[in-house]
Parts: sequence; structure tokens; C-alpha cells
Amino acid sequence: MVESEAIDLGPVFHALGDATRRRMLADLAGGARTVGELAEPFAMSLAAASKHIKVLEGAGLIRREIRWRTHVCHLEPGPLARAHEWLGFYERFWNDRLDDLGRLLREEQARSGEASGKGEGDE
Repeated sequence: MVESEAIDLGPVFHALGDATRRRMLADLAGGARTVGELAEPFAMSLAAASKHIKVLEGAGLIRREIRWRTHVCHLEPGPLARAHEWLGFYERFWNDRLDDLGRLLREEQARSGEASGKGEGDE
């Protein structure tokens, strides 16, 4: 976990915090797209799309390639993998806590059943 803490995930989570940028990343998962193709589902200007793309680039989530006058964007999955790894630590933390809670509830339920005089086979 120490190694993951050294990585600045703030820009990644900032970039992922916007639905438009998440959709752009999902589109890029299917392959490279031009800025125009990324902007198309949102009916936004190329300038507005470019602002979103700059945020994604700043987070390292995409790479822009310039082919003559066309800007082609490619997904860079490395920062997503690091964010997933970081979140995985907390997923394990909460799963362990929920398992503990489930065990405690089952024990309490068993004690309540014994206290009320209901045992197995009593119905």
C-alpha cells in the first residue's frame, strides 16, 4: 500500500469525476477516436471537447496523437490500473468488515433463537 500512496491519484479521480470524461474513456476503450468523434455524442463544440481531453491527458488517462490536422486520442490504462489497485485495498477492508458483521449477526440470531426456547427442529 505504501507504493500506491506515493502515486498522485488526485488528477485521475478528478478526471473520472465528470460523466462526460468517463464516457469519453469508455468510447476510447473500443479503440482510438478523433476529438470530433469523442465530442459527437454530447453535441458539444470541439473546443469544449478539447478541454475535457486536456483534463484526461493531464491525468495520464489518454494520449493524443496529431496526424496532420487531426487529433487522435488513445486510452492509456496505466493510471486506471493504479487507481483500481488503490481502491482494491479498501474493497478488501470493507469486505472483511462486512464479513465480520455478518458473522456477528448470525451469532446474535443464534443466541436469540436459544433464548426464546426455539431450537433446531422446534416449529
